[in-house]
Amino acid sequence: MPEQGEFYQRDRNWHPPALSRNYKTSVARSPQKALISLENTSSEITGPVFGHGDIAALDHDLLMNFAAKDQSPIGERIIVHGRVLDENARPVANTLVEIWQANAGGRYRHKKDTYLAPIDPNFGGCGRTLTDQDGYYFFRTVKPGAYPWRNWINSWRPAHIHFSVFGCGFAQRLITQMYFEGDPLIPLCPIVNAIPDKSAIDQLIAPLDMNATIPLDSIAYKFDIILRGRRSTLFENRLEGN
Repeated sequence: MPEQGEFYQRDRNWHPPALSRNYKTSVARSPQKALISLENTSSEITGPVFGHGDIAALDHDLLMNFAAKDQSPIGERIIVHGRVLDENARPVANTLVEIWQANAGGRYRHKKDTYLAPIDPNFGGCGRTLTDQDGYYFFRTVKPGAYPWRNWINSWRPAHIHFSVFGCGFAQRLITQMYFEGDPLIPLCPIVNAIPDKSAIDQLIAPLDMNATIPLDSIAYKFDIILRGRRSTLFENRLEGN
């Protein structure tokens, strides 16, 4: 039997509500009926198991993994690094961490992104890596630009990087966003403001890390990802857990 970790009940005051009127997209996407929990299938529980054979040498390096030979993306070169930890500060090893982001002009390499900023031919905007035995990960990339979005007449997303963390099954995937210390757009963002707890917002903001900065090369930001306990999440209509 696997070792059992501590169980932490979900704190509803910590997480944003599904419906936030100032975040217009949530009006259409928020559930209108009571939530239900579903049993996981065997494939969801037992897989995938990611290994180093699934990760290419440059997958974590967004400065090189899409660039033409002897070329590099335009923008401020940065390092994003940190650790994936459980709620008791223990490392989560060999977990798949994926990122995706806009380029330095604030545009995604996606056919539905019609922002007038140009596409960078040497920047794909996505990467992945596995944490080591200490739960450590790092990426090389460029700092993404802010971009407008159709929330209100003059809404802008702060510079941010999307993170995905996989557990040991397809149903165990967490997605979040990382913001940058000092960005004046953070307190103006309706998505950020949907989070009711300021300390929760602070945990999404990566501080500048001069100790990890490479002189004459790249500025570094540190972003630790803290997970809940190792047992299943408590669902509203199934108090015994999943």
